[in-house]
Amino acid sequence: MAETAERNSAGARFDRLVEIMRALRAPGGCPWDREQTHASLRPFVLEETYEVLEAIEGGSADSLREEIGDYLYEAVFLAQISEEAGDFSIGEAVDSICDKLVRRHPHVFARQQGDADITTAQVRERWETMKARERGTDAARPKTTLSGVPKTLPSLLRAYEISARAAAVGFDWARAADVLNKIEEEVAEVRREVESGATGHLSRAEEEMGDLLFAIANLSRKLGIEPESALRRANEKFTRRFDAVEAAFADRGRSVHDATLQEMEEEWQRVKEAS
Repeated sequence: MAETAERNSAGARFDRLVEIMRALRAPGGCPWDREQTHASLRPFVLEETYEVLEAIEGGSADSLREEIGDYLYEAVFLAQISEEAGDFSIGEAVDSICDKLVRRHPHVFARQQGDADITTAQVRERWETMKARERGTDAARPKTTLSGVPKTLPSLLRAYEISARAAAVGFDWARAADVLNKIEEEVAEVRREVESGATGHLSRAEEEMGDLLFAIANLSRKLGIEPESALRRANEKFTRRFDAVEAAFADRGRSVHDATLQEMEEEWQRVKEAS
């Protein structure tokens, strides 16, 4: 019984995945797997990340289980390439995250007076503060407060992370209402540029539009909303409603290409009220 439990443990299953990955990369293994590098795996890592997000939003436990497995495979793949180069093993990567989690959760692993009543907001604030402190004291990898934010992140998500790291060292608005005032200021600046005719790429309007989007990402953070997820849901909602508008015209033997703006708006309102 104990032997069966050990074989079915998460650790044993993870070891099996590591061994499968080593076999795929070994001489006589899979030619495709053996050819891959960190750089060549980047699009697959990104693809698996978004497939996990899609599974979460789809609500299917089976899909999420499968996508998490695919996501985990990419992590093991990257670590295997690093181990072959003599850099680090997957075990060392696991040690790294375990040590980090214990270090950044003193309210769980090194409880002090008052930790029992800590709030989610306080946990988040402590986490960001500790991250900022670690970046400043890492002599091997000296970084500024913002230098560690990946440039490959989607821009809206990167704006959210940049503002969170700045807030961790005290550079932040006091209230969400203050950010709303900033957004209204940025909207007015965009309006002035549009009215002046300064539109298009590399125009002043583009710069002001960027400032507006950055302020919106800040508001999302202050409200505890991850903006990339919020925008993704808004995209899906719009797509679902517009598809319904298009289907309604098709049912009447018409195309949206032949409909007037007023007709489409009226149908849009009907779809919106029904959804």
